[in-house]
Amino acid sequence: GNLVKELLPFSKHSSVPVTALCTDISTKMLLAGSKEGHITRWNIASFLEDPQNSKNQIKEELYWRAHSNEVVDLLHEEEKNVVVTASIDGSVRLWHAMNGYYLGYFGQPRRFELSNISWLILPCDVNNFPTIIKEESKHMEKKTKFEYPLMLDRDK
Repeated sequence: GNLVKELLPFSKHSSVPVTALCTDISTKMLLAGSKEGHITRWNIASFLEDPQNSKNQIKEELYWRAHSNEVVDLLHEEEKNVVVTASIDGSVRLWHAMNGYYLGYFGQPRRFELSNISWLILPCDVNNFPTIIKEESKHMEKKTKFEYPLMLDRDK
């Protein structure tokens, strides 16, 4: 918990209290639920193999709004590749683990459709689509060098 607390200020999203944590069976993925209803998926495999190596980092991979209130529990079901989230408001929802797509809620009149995840729907109280965090490429960092610096021209 303390490690995630230290990492959250450096993620691409604002730091809020973590209220629920879970991992997959092989401990390669960490899911964190927040007080504001967000779920963040972290890749922790390389870090756990050799935590002393500074090149092995915990990588944020996916971020989505699951509830409008605090997430109180979450579960990753590997066989079906889904994440179950529960909120303080009493709702329990089902999400696709790899892309954060909403699959439905417990108590809905229709059956869960786990085979067709190509269409994206959102619950009525969530209006933000999942964000897939891609690793920044190294060639993008080199573009900070300018060939023609800006200069003030008082005549113009």
